[in-house]
Amino acid sequence: MKRVSQWGVFLSVGVLLLYVLLVKHHLGSGPQSASRPAHRAADAQLFQYGVMFDAGSTGTRVHVFRFTVHTNAAPSLSQETFRAIEPGLSAYADDPDQCAAGILQLLEVAKSSVPPPAWSRTPAVLRATAGLRLLEGGRARELLTRVMALFVDSPFLSRDDSVSIMDGTDEGISAWITVNFLTGDLNRADSSTAGMLDLGGGSTQITFKPQDEKTIQTSPIDYIRSFQMFNNTHTVYTHSYLGLGLMSARLAVLGGAPPLGGSRELVTPCLSPGSEVRWEHSDVVYTVSGQESEGSALEACRLRVHRLLSGKVLKVEADDIDFYAFSFYYDRAAELGLIEEQTGGSVRVSDYSEAAERVCGGWGASSGSSPFLCLDLLYISTLLQELGFPPHKTLKLARTIHQVETSWALGATFHYIESLNTH
Repeated sequence: MKRVSQWGVFLSVGVLLLYVLLVKHHLGSGPQSASRPAHRAADAQLFQYGVMFDAGSTGTRVHVFRFTVHTNAAPSLSQETFRAIEPGLSAYADDPDQCAAGILQLLEVAKSSVPPPAWSRTPAVLRATAGLRLLEGGRARELLTRVMALFVDSPFLSRDDSVSIMDGTDEGISAWITVNFLTGDLNRADSSTAGMLDLGGGSTQITFKPQDEKTIQTSPIDYIRSFQMFNNTHTVYTHSYLGLGLMSARLAVLGGAPPLGGSRELVTPCLSPGSEVRWEHSDVVYTVSGQESEGSALEACRLRVHRLLSGKVLKVEADDIDFYAFSFYYDRAAELGLIEEQTGGSVRVSDYSEAAERVCGGWGASSGSSPFLCLDLLYISTLLQELGFPPHKTLKLARTIHQVETSWALGATFHYIESLNTH
């Protein structure tokens, strides 16, 4: 009887232990399973996302940035998703509804790159550049209104200023933010920052943080801009010279006048004597012929460039600040072999002027090079001199920094997120 009682006790204890283990497992697995979506939401809280549409003249590109959020420190870029479509928004000026398919396609790219819990706090922004700047105001407005309606219907955060045309100054500031964020200098109050030079087709920009207070005091008031970024106030000198981009300047030096006036048959000392080329610019095809000059063709062409730039740009304090240079500064240096096409490099201002003398003297650098290379190099070297860059000044040429593209889109995204945090 006693033996049976002992076995009964052992059996009861065993059943009780088994029951406790089963209950513990059930209680433990239930909340864990239910918490998985919450866990993904918690992961999303560790990151800040930004969606920036770059609506250019030839296409629209979406950049989806993921930033890792740090306590008491600036965020770091942890991922970028990029997708591009053609044509640009301006191609739909006569029928704005036709732009919807492409924008919706890019919004799907953004939705697949951002976790759903983060959609409602992720800003979707579109900034249009050259293509829409050239459209009549009403036609550009209709396109932007159609895009805005698509953004409002999307799950992303949108505001009244989510869709707009970006002016050249904002483009320069955004590129400056990108460069100095990627170099690590933007979020260090005691660190020097690099300046930015951009030579596009229609305009050229310069942006830098003045080291001399005199620059701030004596510059035109609209050349000085202050803004908050990562708990620091940055005051920069920035200006965009519309009409002094390489293609617009080339046309002016050749004697053309966009878009309807002026001759479409041009004669110039800036092209090899006796040569003739066809050149398309802003949907107009020009026939350009080289002419003999009484003196040096190089000096005759240089004189025309000087006449174009005379009194149109202001000199800056360029000697003691590091500068990055982009777009046609990069392209022409790569064409000449002054830098590696893929990796970039550094050039002196005098490298452009010396190359101009070689090319203009021999009328050509190599087969396949642009027939306008002589003129382009003279323009670049003269523009830099007029801006105050001495011949010995070194410029850094880069398309990427730490494997990230040096476009204005990253800086514009930071700038917009910062504006959200201050409202």
